[in-house]
Amino acid sequence: MNQIGVCLLAVKTTATVPLTLPDLGAKLHPGDSTPWAILFVLTLITLLPAILMAMSPMVRLMVVFHFLRQALGTQTAPSNPTLLGLALMMSWFLMAPVLNQVDQTAVEPFRSGQISGWTAIDNGSGVVKHFLLHYAREKDLALFTSAAQMERPARADDLPMRVVMPAYMLSELKAGFAIGAVLYLPFLLIDMVVASITTSIGMFQLPPVVVSTPLKILLFVIVDGWNLLANSLLHSF
Repeated sequence: MNQIGVCLLAVKTTATVPLTLPDLGAKLHPGDSTPWAILFVLTLITLLPAILMAMSPMVRLMVVFHFLRQALGTQTAPSNPTLLGLALMMSWFLMAPVLNQVDQTAVEPFRSGQISGWTAIDNGSGVVKHFLLHYAREKDLALFTSAAQMERPARADDLPMRVVMPAYMLSELKAGFAIGAVLYLPFLLIDMVVASITTSIGMFQLPPVVVSTPLKILLFVIVDGWNLLANSLLHSF
């Protein structure tokens, strides 16, 4: 009886092995779509910084911070990582209501199985588009609508993201340059006063920027410039 049981077990094992080989091969050799999915994910990760810049207030913040550093005359202080980190945190703070709305309208319904993935993407992108349209100028929207050879829609919400995003970036660049120009004027006045004083007393060997830079930094610290600048930028949105 033991020999019969061993034989039956061997026959059963031999019969089941060929049936499992195709399944094993399918697991070991993925489908042809896997390389394309990996390529898409890697491309998305590469473009993520640009997407973040194009859909957040970071454009305006970075332009203003650059003008401030040039106006102060400090070429490397604060450093680029410091300014980038500050702009990122302020952008996160400003985008918090938008992210919460995206979570309520797209992420949570998708997790609970109420909507599909594409519907969640449409709902989330609609919320972000509404935020971008709030700060995009009509002139810039009309520019990219004409460049895309599209008919002007009845509502701005009907515009695609490929029109809204560049229009928003142009509007943010204009706003950043306007704030930076106003921010630059007081420090330019200090440079002119220091240059006229050093020239009038005959200090030709000493560059005026050597004297004006400490004065500008001292003035910026006395008036608590970082707090005023952050307050102005937050209230500009």
